[in-house]
Amino acid sequence: MTPLRQRIRAAHRGEAPVLRGPFLAVPSPMVVEIACGSFPDFVCIDMEHGPIDPSTGEGMVRAAAVHRVAALVRVPGNDPVAIAQALDWGAAGVLVPRVNSAAEALAAVDAARYPPEGSRGAGPGRAAGYGRDIPRYLDRARAETVVAVQVETVAGLEAAAEIAAVPGVDLVFVGPGDLGVGLAAAARPESVAQAVDRILAACAGAGCPAGIFAMSREGLAPFAGRIALGIAGSDASVLVAGFDAAFGSA
Repeated sequence: MTPLRQRIRAAHRGEAPVLRGPFLAVPSPMVVEIACGSFPDFVCIDMEHGPIDPSTGEGMVRAAAVHRVAALVRVPGNDPVAIAQALDWGAAGVLVPRVNSAAEALAAVDAARYPPEGSRGAGPGRAAGYGRDIPRYLDRARAETVVAVQVETVAGLEAAAEIAAVPGVDLVFVGPGDLGVGLAAAARPESVAQAVDRILAACAGAGCPAGIFAMSREGLAPFAGRIALGIAGSDASVLVAGFDAAFGSA
């Protein structure tokens, strides 16, 4: 299976379709397996907004691996321990929320990459075969680990060009929901669509792949040619739609 990092780059160059997958916030490896049975390009395990403890998170990464589906982990925050832990489980990469500056993006890169590109420590976790495969895993991780940073605040919007230019950032991911909340709270005149356009333009200018969230695959369509990766909905949104269809009021 081609590593996710290489597939993101191919999609960015227009050599492959946009990668699509869901957020998974229900703390259950079984839900991961059900989702992977629909053959998404990846799944993103959401530890920021989902009640997922580390033991369950590792099990969810393992469940995706059974189906040969790459798993990103959205960590709870820009914390080096959480970032290294998710990667030690065998995640293909991390999505770091609320990145507001180039310095914060650089901190995420530093936590996710081994020396000399960063300062991640080498441990005997699942990714390294529980210690049996550390030297080879170090080489794989240097080549394949995805570092994605999420721009979803007014501060991040203003720093988007600098964030996208940070070496080692593989993807700038736009969070339009929180971005809209921030714009409204700051009484900014620009719309969410205008702000998203600014971020995507900044990514294009820096040559950095971009991604975005939408509630459905159709919601990703307006960004064709501008994104390499899209997260379309979540396990919760699929459950809500299914239960509403089955039991909702007519």
